[in-house]
Amino acid sequence: MIKYPWETPPAAGDAIEVAPGVLWMRLPLPMALDHVNVYALDDGDSWTVIDTGFASKRGRELWQTLLDGPLAGKPVSRVVVTHHHPDHVGLAGWFMAQGATLAMSQTSWLMSRMLTLDVQESYPPETLTFYQRAGMSPDVFAKRQSDRPFNFSDCVDPLPLGYLRLVEGQTIAMGGRTWDIRMGNGHAPEHATFWSRDDNLVIGGDQLLPSISPNLGVYPTEPEADPVTGWIEACERFQPFADENQLVLGGHKLPFTGLPDRLRQMIENHHSALDRLLVFLSKPKTAGDCFPALFKRQIGEGEYGLALVESVAHVNHLHQAGKVSRTLNTDGAWEYQSLS
Repeated sequence: MIKYPWETPPAAGDAIEVAPGVLWMRLPLPMALDHVNVYALDDGDSWTVIDTGFASKRGRELWQTLLDGPLAGKPVSRVVVTHHHPDHVGLAGWFMAQGATLAMSQTSWLMSRMLTLDVQESYPPETLTFYQRAGMSPDVFAKRQSDRPFNFSDCVDPLPLGYLRLVEGQTIAMGGRTWDIRMGNGHAPEHATFWSRDDNLVIGGDQLLPSISPNLGVYPTEPEADPVTGWIEACERFQPFADENQLVLGGHKLPFTGLPDRLRQMIENHHSALDRLLVFLSKPKTAGDCFPALFKRQIGEGEYGLALVESVAHVNHLHQAGKVSRTLNTDGAWEYQSLS
């Protein structure tokens, strides 16, 4: 059973001690999912920080409040980033400029470095073709053609050269504990999670969340990707290590216990979505047509982009599993249809 030991999150600029020497803090995000959880682990004369929030004036101000208050003026000597998404890596460079070292998986570091350098003032032809192939709504597509795209560097500070690579199966010492490093996939490639050998703590980032599923998206950088397979494989691989009493510290929402049940839910949710999608594709549909089969809510303008890339992920999975056909229609979009 999934339980939440804390009913409310820490206020901005405050912290909750969730275990000896482990602080939970929260930073705001300017989107529907309006927060990211960050953690500080006491290393004695300094702190290890897990994830950082966006690079913004408000983010820096809140971190300074935390450093002066709950972190008691001790320096942050190390930043550990669970995965490369902006709300987790955004201020890593800011901490490094103040003397911290950086630890993350190689794929996360390479993605972060690449994306901060890839600044675009308009959508390139490859991206527009990707959206066309996905069956993006004509209104949204027309707007994308004239809008400036979101750039990673808009909310991520540059990362200096040099980092410590986190590797599957190795360990890391943080907060007076030894942690096993286990890599997830699906939401982000080589997403690091940490499992304490000394008590019942798990740091899950976005790989292990309660109540919501992280986005499994396909992007123009790898249009044929199948993150659904990676996601299900990682959830299944984590199951032997999951314990009912572990306190899971996720990147969003509340810390929780009941990880075995949650892993089962996350696996079953995607199998159910794929089953619904196969039925829905009895007649040809584009990825952009598939929202009713995949999502149990109305998709608004603010959620459209994430919904579309997740829809592409699910049709890619079915296509590569040989369960649906794929044909290019007269509008230049892939249409998928069940083979049975």
